[in-house]
Amino acid sequence: MTPQTPEPWQWPEQTWRRIVQRARAGRSLKPASWPEGARCAVALSFDADHETIPLRDADESPMRISQGQYGNRQGTPRIHRLLERESIPATFFYPAVSALLHPDEVRATAAGGHEIGIHSWIHEVNTSLPREAERELTLRARDVLAKAAGREPVGIRTASWDFSVNTLDIIRELQLLYDSSLMADDDPYELEDQGRPTGIVELPPEWIRDDAVYFNMLRFSGLRPYTPPSAVGEIFTAEFDGAWQEGGLFLLTMHPHIIGHRSRLPLLERRIRHMKATRGCWFATHAQVAEWCKSGLVSQ
Repeated sequence: MTPQTPEPWQWPEQTWRRIVQRARAGRSLKPASWPEGARCAVALSFDADHETIPLRDADESPMRISQGQYGNRQGTPRIHRLLERESIPATFFYPAVSALLHPDEVRATAAGGHEIGIHSWIHEVNTSLPREAERELTLRARDVLAKAAGREPVGIRTASWDFSVNTLDIIRELQLLYDSSLMADDDPYELEDQGRPTGIVELPPEWIRDDAVYFNMLRFSGLRPYTPPSAVGEIFTAEFDGAWQEGGLFLLTMHPHIIGHRSRLPLLERRIRHMKATRGCWFATHAQVAEWCKSGLVSQ
């Protein structure tokens, strides 16, 4: 007879300590100053999921797939034009299947001076995968993106920020510069594993600074986009103002098929104008932010 797994309240201390020390926030990497004397770093990112979410769910609905295709046909081109007008670099995280479906988009994104980062194979849920499956998919995704963009990606954002107990080991094997999936701080920090520093920079996202939580829609569920763009703009502005006051990082996560609509992209444009008017902002890719923070870690 197999003994029952103990309940969490029955765990010995070493069990819960081991769990919380995995992929733990270590020393802060918030720099004393940002490049060119800037007060705040602004890192805009776009998770170009496109058709991969219904594909991940084995959902063959042409309607659901068309919502993802909107990101390629309308969302990303609008975003590219806005970033070009404002002379702002950004980071685009691609599932490999998105890149294979839309290679011209990836090439255009890279040619525009933007960073390409790893964002899964087909938006899979890492915590549901065996270790070797997660490893193989991540390595394959890295290779697809390197070929499409013409350069190796240096950072990763797990799909849905789903970070498994094996993800950190895979990131270390790939020798990536940074991750952007964990949420232990507002500002960059070094990842630790069981109390040991890894040298990997964490650029923390947050659901508050993500367009999807305000605008997602599923027809046959209670999920509805109840929040108007103006209210989302207020939230993003408050988050930026706090980062500016503290001299920290403002990292914003968006999706071309969500933010790229006519009524929504103007909220990003207005935020950019507000940030520029506030002055003292350094607009950078995630890799540039991580490199700046890592340089301070190396010098310590």
